[in-house]
Amino acid sequence: MAMMSKTRNLLEGLVKEGSFKWSLGRRSSFDEEFEEMGRSPSGKRKWISELSPMANVIVGRCSRILEVSMDDLQHNFDKEASESIKHPSNYARNFLEYCCFRALALSTQVTNHLADKNLRRLTFDMMLAWEAPAAASQPLLKVDKESTVGLKAFSRIAPAIPTIADVITCFNLFDVFTTSTGGRLSFAIYDKYLGALDRAIQKMKTRSESSLLLGLRSDRGERILDLDGTLTTQPVLEHVGTSAWPGRLTLTDHALYFEPLRVVTYDKAKVYDLADDLKQVIKPELTGPWGSRLFDKAVMYKSISLSEPVIMAFPELVGHSRRDYWLAIVQEILYAHRFIRKFQIKGVEKEETLSKAVLGILHLQAIQEVAASMPIKNEALLMFNLCDQLPGGDLILETLADMISSRGLDRVNQFSSGSGMYSISAVAILSNLGVVSVDTTNERLLVGELVVGQMSSLEKAVSESLDNHKMVEQAKATVEGVKVDGIDTNLAVMKELLHPMIELGKILNSLASWDEPLKSLAFCSVSCYVIFRGWLGYALVMVLLFIAIFMLLTRFCSQGRPINHVKVTAPPAMNTMEQLLAVQNAISQVEELVQDGNIILLKLRALLLAMHSQATDRAILVLVLMALAVAFLPSKLIILMIFLETFTRNSPPRRTSTERWTRRIREWWFSIPAAPVVLEPDQEEKKKK
Repeated sequence: MAMMSKTRNLLEGLVKEGSFKWSLGRRSSFDEEFEEMGRSPSGKRKWISELSPMANVIVGRCSRILEVSMDDLQHNFDKEASESIKHPSNYARNFLEYCCFRALALSTQVTNHLADKNLRRLTFDMMLAWEAPAAASQPLLKVDKESTVGLKAFSRIAPAIPTIADVITCFNLFDVFTTSTGGRLSFAIYDKYLGALDRAIQKMKTRSESSLLLGLRSDRGERILDLDGTLTTQPVLEHVGTSAWPGRLTLTDHALYFEPLRVVTYDKAKVYDLADDLKQVIKPELTGPWGSRLFDKAVMYKSISLSEPVIMAFPELVGHSRRDYWLAIVQEILYAHRFIRKFQIKGVEKEETLSKAVLGILHLQAIQEVAASMPIKNEALLMFNLCDQLPGGDLILETLADMISSRGLDRVNQFSSGSGMYSISAVAILSNLGVVSVDTTNERLLVGELVVGQMSSLEKAVSESLDNHKMVEQAKATVEGVKVDGIDTNLAVMKELLHPMIELGKILNSLASWDEPLKSLAFCSVSCYVIFRGWLGYALVMVLLFIAIFMLLTRFCSQGRPINHVKVTAPPAMNTMEQLLAVQNAISQVEELVQDGNIILLKLRALLLAMHSQATDRAILVLVLMALAVAFLPSKLIILMIFLETFTRNSPPRRTSTERWTRRIREWWFSIPAAPVVLEPDQEEKKKK
């Protein structure tokens, strides 16, 4: 109480002295609200001692939105929250989140809420308050046009409104915002993004309400997400054989439509379905005049319903950003429907899933307007595209499916006790924006992506996936660093990496050739005795344990030191004719194969030398487990298990688990860094020089 009284006296003194006047020379809304708190601290605008000045202002705004007094808000929170959430160390931030989530869920029910500049500012101020929620963390209020927020505050508050961001892509969204601002987000950029997002939503509403393709899409209530090819300077070309025909391309949340251009009108639209299971394949493609493969500016669509693939080209003078954008958004819709089919999502939950994909595309369109001059990685800003690429992305999708299918979704829009702890659903957002008509009276949806005071299961899955993604990117960087050019140089690297195996092969070949009879006889006798006594299993155990122990000892001895470089003698330089021959198509293919082989060998070398990585730990564990299995299980049982594993992996009961384990192994392999390579000049070349 003494601290509360002291804080009030400080506020009253600051108000009297006019200390809440900013360097910009004008008063802000915070000034007025603070003055009101100072004049009437015991009224409806209650002062909460645990909160900072800024957090008190935000909670006061939330109470007015919810039409609930600050006393009642705090009483409800104290009653509903667990003891861990109410712990004094986190009380201020958790209570602030509670108020913000409830207020935002109510505010976003208003049609065209993004056009409300007060709401835009409120969401940003919530982020500012989230960074300094406790009374001890912010003794004075400092809010002006130059105030910025960090990633944690943005990723916590922004996903509470699916219109603005989602849990899965908000980190990448923030990175785009802050590329040139040192990792801090200003209100000017944030407000510009929300304005562009509002315009993108209005454009989608206008297109979807128009008569464009109305007869074809009315039965499914499809929303038009984007269209291209209406400008003569930016045509869309459909390649048929060796010819190309211009037309208009339209993407909805269910299909892709191409309308060939005639003299003054468009012909009947061709429909390329993205919703049904037609084994669709969508990927980038090369195109050119008369069927030549010159320009990387096209998208190829293939399905079992088509006799041949369809190629859509997006000509532009420089680069292929236009094609990349269309490739990403078409794949996003395709992946969303695959997700729906895989987890058998139906009804309102299906609409919730499609709404997430639609909102992701709207986010991307707004970003392209805000950061038109910046290179954007489109798939990183689209939820289903990103999950397809992230390590553990399938686990994120499984978590998302559980949340969407959970019957806890019906708690959305309930703001009585205990009902406002979660974010509003994406489908409810689009419904409130007027983009989709869904009856949510009885089918209320709640994603549960944000939970007060703790990470939701989806946030945990995303966080773990992003951590693994960083390790994979670091490993990929080492791979890029050890790639060398030239078939002769790659062969030299491979020869050096295979030197131990080559020497072993020479020894075995020498023994098999009986070049030294005594040695060959001894080797043959020992091998026959081992086979006769049935000691092959024990021999394999010893080899596996030896490798595991070698890796473990090497790991302890290295103590974090980098792996020794592979020293390779560079081959003599080729002359002009040799270089011309080396770049031919067949040689290029051989070079790529050899290069890939080197990468495999370099990764195996990194594993063998026990480089500090999670992949090495798993390799050691697997080797030990394999050794134990071979040691204690009968050989007949092992052979039977191998046979069953080989011939049942693609059976219907095991198909899903096989896909998952195949993906896990592939992600594990990608996470292995490659051993570094250093090319040294030939000694004879040095002597000649």
